Amino acid sequence: MTGSVAVMGTGIMGTGMARSLVRAGLDVTVWNRSADKARPLADDGAKVAADAAEAVTGADVVVTMLFDADAVAEVMQRALAATPEHAVWVQTSTVGLAGTQRLAELADRYGRGYLDAPVLGTKRPAEQGELIVLASGPRALEPQVAPVFEAIGSKTVWVGERIGDGHRLKLALNSWVLSITAATGQAIALARGLGVDPQLFLDTIAGGGTDSPYAQVKGRTMIAGEFPPAFSLAGAAKDAELIVDALREAGDDPSLMQAVHRLMSTAAAAGHADEDMAAVVYAFR
Repeated sequence: MTGSVAVMGTGIMGTGMARSLVRAGLDVTVWNRSADKARPLADDGAKVAADAAEAVTGADVVVTMLFDADAVAEVMQRALAATPEHAVWVQTSTVGLAGTQRLAELADRYGRGYLDAPVLGTKRPAEQGELIVLASGPRALEPQVAPVFEAIGSKTVWVGERIGDGHRLKLALNSWVLSITAATGQAIALARGLGVDPQLFLDTIAGGGTDSPYAQVKGRTMIAGEFPPAFSLAGAAKDAELIVDALREAGDDPSLMQAVHRLMSTAAAAGHADEDMAAVVYAFR
């Protein structure tokens, strides 16, 4: 049974997940490289640790939600030795297939349980405890992590016992999400460029076979020109590159995702990296 949880990384996703864990009655300690991003969680009932090793001391479960594999590895190389022997590391950051293997090997060197458990969802589902957890690894660890998964998610999909299968499914899902976002940006930009009200694009597909709730949400954001980050463009560009790598590993043609990656990288480089990924619409201008 899990009583104590450490959340490493309190960005957009980690903050929401930490609050969901606190609401579920778990003993939560948070840590972030930039301490000012972690301090507000004290008002929600979380303990705020001064360093990574302090955060994980005594934790039954350690949850990492950081930007990429390098960031996760750097933090956990410092923290793992301070974890109890029974601790389970739940790795929720999207780090790609090579990154997942690298981090699993790190956990193995310290003899700690490890689950590959990326999540599907953005800021609002994280805040409301409605993420979808894509878990892979030893099912024997499920009882220890179940309270954590139940707190942060509306559903847990156990993809397989093989470490990395959670990530394999996550990359397939993200390939769809990123493609829809980029295609919506193209349609909005094209309608506007041709002198047609882009809202008519969303109104026309609404409720039909070509409609998508995601297209509606991101499309409205694009039309409004306001991009508070639910998932940052920089993060989307990073994930697109990981998907390109996965497609190559699978022997599949990466051309579509390469185009998506180029568009998202272009918009990010134009000053929109920290905005929502819907800001990819700027790449079409």
